[in-house]
Amino acid sequence: MDDDPARTIELLWGTRQRPRRGPRHALTSEQVVAAAIALADADQDLHALSMRRVADSLGVGTMSLYTYVASRNELVEAMLDTVHGEAVERLRQLTPGDWRSGLRHVAAVGWQTYLSHPWMLQVFTGRPPLGPRTIAKYDLELRVVDGIGLTDVEMDGVITLVHTHVEGVARRKLEAERAERRSGITDVQWWAVAGPALAVVLDPERFPVAARVGSAAGQVHQAAYDVDYEYTFGLDRIIEGTAALIGRSGT
Repeated sequence: MDDDPARTIELLWGTRQRPRRGPRHALTSEQVVAAAIALADADQDLHALSMRRVADSLGVGTMSLYTYVASRNELVEAMLDTVHGEAVERLRQLTPGDWRSGLRHVAAVGWQTYLSHPWMLQVFTGRPPLGPRTIAKYDLELRVVDGIGLTDVEMDGVITLVHTHVEGVARRKLEAERAERRSGITDVQWWAVAGPALAVVLDPERFPVAARVGSAAGQVHQAAYDVDYEYTFGLDRIIEGTAALIGRSGT
């Protein structure tokens, strides 16, 4: 997003000064953001979101929205920060305890958030919205691994790794669902045709490892990919890796 980050932070934290002169404001920034989220959720697609569509849903002129948000990019950042507020409420339900269960809870909250708001997967979050809800979410996540023997940078790395894993698997799940809607067949039905057809042309002597492993995975998953398995498998490895990192620290 290429808007002024300082200006966006003012919007997210509620410190932006509105002009004293000009048209009377019939809406609030929160109402504009909520309307945009509702449209994006319904479409499951951020590309279809426009300032005009948001304005139409609110029954106001398009130009009037710019008195609340400076641009579409700024609106999207506000949408993300608002959705992160939902995650904050779920993270606060975490019962203090073992960091392993805490990381699983962090992952589950992220998973639920992506599935509830698929359009989030279309946003580059390398420059996250630095709003109060986003910071609160980050703080609660870090508390899960605070004081267990990691450095501050390692703590950030572990939380980032969990999010990267969850985002990747959520993306695969949603892409699979879109493929099923487009084709009209499930992954199981697809594999029932693709598997035997591949067996006819695949030479196991030329690709011995791929043939062996692919056959084993295909028989277990009855598909080329199993989202639930990959979610659990990857998260387990992250937790094991974190435990090993703590062990090397001598704690």
